[in-house]
Formats: sequence, C-alpha cells, structure tokens
Amino acid sequence: MSRPPLPPFTRETAAQKARLAEDAWNSRDPVKVSLAYTPDSRWRNRGDFLQGRDAIVEFLTRKWEREHDYRLIKDLWAFDRNFIAVRFQYEWHDDAGQWHRSYGNEQWEFDEAGLMRRREASINDITIKETDRRFHWPAPGPRPADVPGLAAEPF
Repeated sequence: MSRPPLPPFTRETAAQKARLAEDAWNSRDPVKVSLAYTPDSRWRNRGDFLQGRDAIVEFLTRKWEREHDYRLIKDLWAFDRNFIAVRFQYEWHDDAGQWHRSYGNEQWEFDEAGLMRRREASINDITIKETDRRFHWPAPGPRPADVPGLAAEPF
C-alpha cells in the first residue's frame, strides 16, 4: 500500500502530508487514521508508548471518547528526506464541559511507501474559557480552506 505524497519530501509535499494528517485526525475515525501508519508503527504520545495499528486504534478510540468536539490544526515546521516535524494546536472539552487547548510538536519518520513508521509527540495542555476558543468549524471534519493555519496565530 502506498500513501502519497512519498519521500523524499519537498516543502510543498511535506506541507501537503501535514495537511492530510490534520484532515484525517479531524475525522476522529481511529481506523482511518491508523491506515496512514505502518502495521508496526512506533509511537510516543506524551508518556504513552505504543506499537502497531491495533494499539493506535485503541489509543485514539480512548482519546476521542474523552476529548469532545476535538479540532486540530497542524503546521509544517521542518522536513528532510523522509522526516517531517510539525507543530500543532487542538481544542477540546471534557465531560464536564471544560475547554482545553493542547499545544505540541511531532516528529515523523516515513517509509518509502509514504506510511509513517515512527511518531513522537510532545504535548502540553492549558484550560481555556469557551469564549477563548479559536477553532469553530463543524466537527468532526476537516478545517475549511478559509480558516488559517497556525502561522497566522499569535503566541
């Protein structure tokens, strides 16, 4: 199975790969997301270490059971050959209705077929007021073309 765009990446194809990942994660479909990874993909997500698509599906299922109305934006940070680094933000609320914004960085390594074989994510969360939310498109679903990426977001 091939998952274009394929390495070695250019600025354009690396940005496209990041946007495809963003769209998949915004679907909140764990099986769909898992298909972008090699069958034996290795992950570090915060303090969780996983390996394989089944573990990815289980992890994402648990994640989206507790992170409601999840909306994510990823931006390309760097790339080289078969490596991509992105920065991201996502917003979500918990069962009590408290909103959060999560900030992070990911490092990705791809195989020759364009599947991600390694993902390492470092993430920090802050509590926000609902009125401080930045991401308001209908969820689940991809970020609309008229919603800017993080490059337009102030720190």
